[in-house]
Amino acid sequence: MEYIKYGIAGLGGAWMFHSAGARYNDKIKFISAFDIDERKLKKASRIYNMEYYMDYDEFLKSDIDAVLIMVPHFLHEEFVIRAAKAGKHVLCEKPMARTLEECDNMINTTENAGVKFMIAENHRFLPAHKYIADAVRQGLLGDIFLIRAYEGVNEIPGLMDPDLWKGDPIKAGGGSLMDMGVHKFATIQWILNDNVDSAYSWITKQCTTLEAKAEDNAMVYLKYKKGTIVDIILSFTVISPPTNSLEVYGTKGTIIENHMWENPVQINSTYEAMGKNKDIWFEPEIEHEPFPKYYEISARIEDTYFTDCILNDKKPEFTPQQARQAVATALLAYLSAIKNRTVSYRELMDIYKTKGTKTILHRINNVIQNNCPE
Repeated sequence: MEYIKYGIAGLGGAWMFHSAGARYNDKIKFISAFDIDERKLKKASRIYNMEYYMDYDEFLKSDIDAVLIMVPHFLHEEFVIRAAKAGKHVLCEKPMARTLEECDNMINTTENAGVKFMIAENHRFLPAHKYIADAVRQGLLGDIFLIRAYEGVNEIPGLMDPDLWKGDPIKAGGGSLMDMGVHKFATIQWILNDNVDSAYSWITKQCTTLEAKAEDNAMVYLKYKKGTIVDIILSFTVISPPTNSLEVYGTKGTIIENHMWENPVQINSTYEAMGKNKDIWFEPEIEHEPFPKYYEISARIEDTYFTDCILNDKKPEFTPQQARQAVATALLAYLSAIKNRTVSYRELMDIYKTKGTKTILHRINNVIQNNCPE
């Protein structure tokens, strides 16, 4: 097998980045597409010479090896399970699911079906983040004691559309915290090689007013098991292009990263291995371009990696269990907002074992502080 034949499930915004990222990859062939919007299907079919379907079961019968799933969050579990049972490898957009129970069903089904399964967490494959993870592993920063992270986008139109799933606490699994938080949680867990011990969070509506929608802004404070403390801000209401940043502070150095910079990483380290760059701010050469290009770069690397895993029969290094942990951290933060205090991971597990984590989603809108001007 020289290439993988992909079926595309969902032709929304994420498809734009995946299609651009795979444009020159001979190992990836787009064979068929599924969507409920026939207009989008016909357009994609003309551009990529794909068969198209409005019936998911018929789509899964097409001549494909794998499915790239880019549908709303509440459909992830169903679409992944049906694809796996059809014998297709699965690359599914983030967040993995809305609850831990959905994540478990997806993991168990894909394992039983013997197919490759990975969540398309593009931040996990961004070259700037890989540099940071490698620097921490090499000891360039010493022991990490503090991380600050930020992500801001403008989702106001979707949050003010009562018919759109975006921001619905049940269909989307929450607002900005779930939608963007999983990016940060998966990335920081990877960088630290550590799991969350406790969380405190604050969820608000700053600019949107629909009662049925969840928070548009969130602040999350995490403590990891090895002692690192983390501050994360997530906003759905920023009037600018999508922006991400990360600051990592250790006993031997500091890294500042911003996706909007041409050179996205600056490091200042006292570590001898830095050579002539020791004790100064240094900008390493990293493949990167400001939005929207870094989405294309990370999608290209991510999709190529998953394709190579199929071709070489390798288990993806970014495992479904790690993606599940990012969802767990989001749910832990929501639980903190509900209880209005710091909560431990053990408390989340108690709910998981008794009431089920979907009960958390049903309580989100009861605790959102509405700061939006009348």
